[in-house]
Amino acid sequence: MTKRKKQATMMPASTDTILESISDGVFTVDMDWRVTSFNRAAEEITGVPREEAIGRLCSEVFRSSMCGADCALEKTLKTGKPVIGKSGYIIDAEGNRISISVSTAVLRDSRGAVVGGAETFRDLSEIEALRQELEGKYHVADLSSRSPLMQKMFDVLPAIAASPSTVLILGDTGTGKELVARTIHSLSPRNKAPFVAVNCGALPETLLESELFGYKAGAFTGATRDKPGRFALAGGGTLFLDEIGEISPALQVRLLRVLQERTFEPLGSTRSEKADVRVIVATNRDLAERMRQGLFREDLYYRVNVVRLELPPLRRRKEDIPLLLDQFIARFNRLQGKFVTGVTPEALSLFMAHDWPGNIRELENVVERAFILIDDGLIGIEQLPGELTKLSSPADADRTVRSARDILDVRMIRAALEKNDYNRLATARELGIHKTTLFRRMKRLGMELPERNGRSSKKKGTE
Repeated sequence: MTKRKKQATMMPASTDTILESISDGVFTVDMDWRVTSFNRAAEEITGVPREEAIGRLCSEVFRSSMCGADCALEKTLKTGKPVIGKSGYIIDAEGNRISISVSTAVLRDSRGAVVGGAETFRDLSEIEALRQELEGKYHVADLSSRSPLMQKMFDVLPAIAASPSTVLILGDTGTGKELVARTIHSLSPRNKAPFVAVNCGALPETLLESELFGYKAGAFTGATRDKPGRFALAGGGTLFLDEIGEISPALQVRLLRVLQERTFEPLGSTRSEKADVRVIVATNRDLAERMRQGLFREDLYYRVNVVRLELPPLRRRKEDIPLLLDQFIARFNRLQGKFVTGVTPEALSLFMAHDWPGNIRELENVVERAFILIDDGLIGIEQLPGELTKLSSPADADRTVRSARDILDVRMIRAALEKNDYNRLATARELGIHKTTLFRRMKRLGMELPERNGRSSKKKGTE
């Protein structure tokens, strides 16, 4: 047989064969929205057999978030224009929600007349699961962080929340101690009950005592009626005592009794009341040092120091600055009805170079100040306060993006090395890069390889 004859006998694959071989679901409908074809992938994704799908309304087969007014195929049939890659979800035959992306086209007969529509849809379940896994790595309830230092805390928060033990949160002012306390409460079995916060350093001793324990009518001049204290108001929930290191020795005695006996007495009362609360305390003071100075009771220190969490200052977790900036910008956009889209590379470089003595609270205040000066677009150097802009000069302009990136890289590599006991291969895996890439990047950043390499604590071959 000649080459020409061989070519003549090679028939192209039929359309049906092609549609059966692809991994995307494909179906067609007529002008009454009844399914006229349904390929193999459509069966697998939806869990609906072809014979059950054909002849039924497409909305009955798919039960999609895009059915009705948001139907992509209906829009295509009305406008004649295809829709490409629209996201949504369907409910499969077993009731599972499946994330998909769809593309649509008009279906015409041989004479060009519109006879229906065609739609392809792609299963995004694995991509969605990966996205949620990555998000979950950086988020626990309302807390967000990419810092390995914070990731260690994220790993233990669920277990801490499930326990009834008193928690001591240490950290500089503005590091987010109350947010951590709220997160513990939201993850705990007490999350349906109140979360009550008290700043012990903001109230004088006499007022603080009545605020915590309440009082009965006639307990003192002006007490005309009973007033419940914060222990009573937090019943069944969580009481957060911020700046616990500021309370007086006399009040420390009363607080110790509550923590030991789980009862308290309102001022002027002769009967004890049950303290059904989870207590979380926080301070920016060194309680151990205050205990040695005789300013904080030793027995109370060991009573509150059951579970201890230490929040690193923002200068030690600068890799979180871009994430925090995105959160603050999104929140202020919602509150103020503005359309700020981010920060310029030059501004980001200054954010990364600043030491943030006021921590996250200072960062939030800087973003709020910038919102006063801008309605939309990117926050630039001109919207930043002097304490940040004094770090910049015109000669630095061409290095801003690189410097911000390098600061992030150095901190992330150092933290990953510490987390993995200086095991280089484990560090590279933690960062999602090859070991040689890690070495090359450390050399470029001027980082020396640590003398310890973690070999002794790891199995052979995993240095």
